[in-house]
Amino acid sequence: MFTRRGFLAGGLATALAVLAGRPRVARAIGPGSKFKFGQLQLAAAGHPDVGPRPGALRRLAWEFEKRTSVDVDREPAIVTPTSEGLHETPFLYLSGERELDLPSTTGIEALRRFLTFGGFLLIDSAEGSTNGAFDGSVRKLMSAIFPPTGANKGLEPVANDHVVYKSFYLLDRPLGRLAIAPAMEAVFRDGRIVAAYVANDLGGAWQRDDFGNYDFPCEPGGERQRELAFRMGVNLVMYALCLDYKADQVHVPFIMKRRRWKPDDGAQTPRDNAVK
Repeated sequence: MFTRRGFLAGGLATALAVLAGRPRVARAIGPGSKFKFGQLQLAAAGHPDVGPRPGALRRLAWEFEKRTSVDVDREPAIVTPTSEGLHETPFLYLSGERELDLPSTTGIEALRRFLTFGGFLLIDSAEGSTNGAFDGSVRKLMSAIFPPTGANKGLEPVANDHVVYKSFYLLDRPLGRLAIAPAMEAVFRDGRIVAAYVANDLGGAWQRDDFGNYDFPCEPGGERQRELAFRMGVNLVMYALCLDYKADQVHVPFIMKRRRWKPDDGAQTPRDNAVK
């Protein structure tokens, strides 16, 4: 969505330059072609709140660019549901550890349009509980955006064989700083996950300080669990960008043989690419 817009914008600029008789200069599409995260802010105006893990997306962006071929803008955009540039950030991240300030009716409608027309929302709980105030307000938020009616359901568990768990790495659960929720929940529309909810604090596993030290330990699995949290983040972004192109699994046996995958922990790590 965003790459097509950037491509068309670049093509239009080139065409206008030719028509105006200006010298033609070879240019790349530029920064507008880069994938950019959006950090969703729901607090009232004048009370900025990007959640308890403000540096998590920066680190995930760095890891995502390093591990994939996607060109990434590592500085996330701070957006609200009614931001003019909302659709320029196709992947939104919302983290919290206390009750949310729900958007206005206009904000709810804007988020519904964003998610319906191809956007993706990751909601990440840092409250260390599966039934706290943040959890309750997440459910209210999703019910407001997508009221459960008829065949349309609200948040529901994601099966551990869903394509989101194999969009890049082969995983089977959404581990983060914690491992208290065995499954990820999601809102599906037309077979697509439009909003994913993880209660294991992915951002707490991703966030580092300016000296390169991670802010929080991962429990109970330590650094191995942190690596799985990064892999889950990469998988979620790849799913948001590519949807279910890996659903048929035709290529999986070849990849596993080619890269000598070892199915030892649900992540199936290549022996020659061990976690450092």
